[in-house]
Amino acid sequence: MGRPEESVLPPPEAKAGYVRGLFQAIAPWYDALNHLLSLNRDRAWRRRAVDRLDWSAHPDGLYLDACTGTFDLALELARRPGFHGRVVATDFAPAMLRQGQPKIAAAAIRPLAADTLRLPFADATFHGATVGFGVRNLADLDAGLRELVRVLRPGGRLVVLDFALPPRGLLRAGYLLYFRRVLPTIGRLVSGHASAYRYLPESVLRFPEPPELARRLEAAGLRGVGWELRTAGVVAIHWGRRPG
Repeated sequence: MGRPEESVLPPPEAKAGYVRGLFQAIAPWYDALNHLLSLNRDRAWRRRAVDRLDWSAHPDGLYLDACTGTFDLALELARRPGFHGRVVATDFAPAMLRQGQPKIAAAAIRPLAADTLRLPFADATFHGATVGFGVRNLADLDAGLRELVRVLRPGGRLVVLDFALPPRGLLRAGYLLYFRRVLPTIGRLVSGHASAYRYLPESVLRFPEPPELARRLEAAGLRGVGWELRTAGVVAIHWGRRPG
């Protein structure tokens, strides 16, 4: 038997630099691989996340999409019929913003290079906020959640979409096989990046299970926290409101 591969997960103090460099490197292939590796289910997951945002309470409001990547979640909100507000879309990997820029030419989306751990906005700025597949990559998850709550207006809702693990049984075992073996191989062949698509499954395996993430959202200051699993549990959508 060969030796098991060493983990690609960096220590906490090096995580921010590692993640920024990773997404800078894979930006040209990011969209195509998202759709391919999720079997195109990522579009439905984003639609459901925006459904949970309750944006229709403030259709002319100001919204944040943090860790926006190439703007897919921000676009899902900005293109909703009846939405007349604005979306500020932030990411700390400028290459991702540049890659997605052509997609937002006609959308009410303002891109901004910014770190979710240090958002450059005053308290209570946004009517709502979303994060798609981003909080898992934060160097300090709890600090990032508190920062997202800080910039919400009282009553504003935060929606977090991220990967999870199917709860049990053969589905979980099959998913783990795909996640650990098939996905990294395809990702490496398409992107040419040796470790990026090993980082993804390893980071998911270390990420809090949905009930624990819900508890941490409450600890960050949200109330009315809820969550749901989608596609047999491979993703979870969490939500909650800033009280007031």
